Amino acid sequence: MVTLQASGSERGALRIGSGAGFADDRIEPAVQLVESGDIQYLVFECLAERSVALAELERRRDPARGYNPWLPDRMAAVLPECARRGIRVITNMGAANPRAAGALVAGLARARALRGLSVAVVTGDDVLDRILERPDLPLLEREGTVGSLGDRVVSAHAYLGCEGITHALSQGADVVITGRVADPSLYIAPLVHEFGWDTSDWNLIAKGACAGHLMECGAQVTGGYFADPGYKDVPGLADLGFPIAEVHADGTFRIGKVPGSGGLVTPATCTEQLLYEVHDPSAYPSADVVADFSEVRFEESGHDTVLVRGARGRRRPDNLKVSVGYRDGFTGEGQISYAGPNALPRARLALDVLRARIEKQGITSGAARYELIGVDSVSRGLGPGSHGGPDPDPDPGLGLGLGLGTGDPDRLNEVRVRVAGRTDSEDRARRIAHEVSAMWLNGPAGGGGVVTSVTERIAIASVFLPRSDVTPSVTFAEV
Repeated sequence: MVTLQASGSERGALRIGSGAGFADDRIEPAVQLVESGDIQYLVFECLAERSVALAELERRRDPARGYNPWLPDRMAAVLPECARRGIRVITNMGAANPRAAGALVAGLARARALRGLSVAVVTGDDVLDRILERPDLPLLEREGTVGSLGDRVVSAHAYLGCEGITHALSQGADVVITGRVADPSLYIAPLVHEFGWDTSDWNLIAKGACAGHLMECGAQVTGGYFADPGYKDVPGLADLGFPIAEVHADGTFRIGKVPGSGGLVTPATCTEQLLYEVHDPSAYPSADVVADFSEVRFEESGHDTVLVRGARGRRRPDNLKVSVGYRDGFTGEGQISYAGPNALPRARLALDVLRARIEKQGITSGAARYELIGVDSVSRGLGPGSHGGPDPDPDPGLGLGLGLGTGDPDRLNEVRVRVAGRTDSEDRARRIAHEVSAMWLNGPAGGGGVVTSVTERIAIASVFLPRSDVTPSVTFAEV
């Protein structure tokens, strides 16, 4: 039987652990949170913009799939101990098929004799039918309408708020599986449920959104992604602990991690995460509130513990954002390495050959990249610190555009060529990849380590849909 701990209001604070910040995140830090984090909720945020469209394609190939592929592993790792300790689990790992994900989790519970476990499934985010009925809806990031995408549309998922999860918790759910839900809402929901927050108290909900935003990317707030040797050193990066939010009923909260785990929590790590993917800190819209983070303050309140205050909020948007996934052609890619003396000139010659042959055949649809990884694939010839200024290479006569500060091509002992082209057919993408493979014997001396791929492109466009057109629903999977 499941043993429930005291509610948040009885404890005075609610401790929520972030078990994942993206689809392929590590699993053992979540186990550490369960065993040593003294948490009441464990949240797995595993759904990016494009991943739900890819999951939809998987569901079409196999109706029993379409959820996060790590769902069985994550749940097998934490579910028995969560059940024993009364830790509730919330996750969007249902992706394009929350019902199948719920059935899988229920099956895991049965196999482990967790008979008292209650598994809820939140649906309602799949709005493909409603989107296709509205071809006049304008796209947000580009010109055109839904209708302009034609029959290439494969998915449309609205960002739900906290209400579906909150309803599931009020019905006694121990595990809540969702599809697309706004990331902060995964964390707002347990606060609304445990503290009885009024969801129209925008300042309070904004504090929950602030906690959720700091937690949603997992280890980014405990030193992952933050680390930069010599500038921002992070201890124990190989054993990063994932964050814990300890939230009080008035919305004040602290961010911390399991004592002794790797990483660090400081005002600096919190500041970076607060600004992550935020266009305007004074108006950060989500499904539950428009949050204002401009007055948020961080205060170190102990070792690896930061007190957070100052978030405010305004009324939630009347429309919900919908991510529309659509087929967008194919990408053909190939890579080949050149090593040893004169590696860079040989790699540049290889690029010239590949460009000439691919352009001559006209097999791309106009978008192609010809680059040298480690030389110009990211900086595009601009050296460190140039920030868009002229190439600081002291010997521009060499035409390297390296920004290496040496001007000596012989110092590059290995260079990797990468060619990637966008096409309108799989066959044309395959021909791009084949051109790179053919460089084994038809290119400059010493090429090796060829890797090729052909990938269907799934692109995302966004539209707004009136909130009244989207209705969350909760069902329970039988354990």
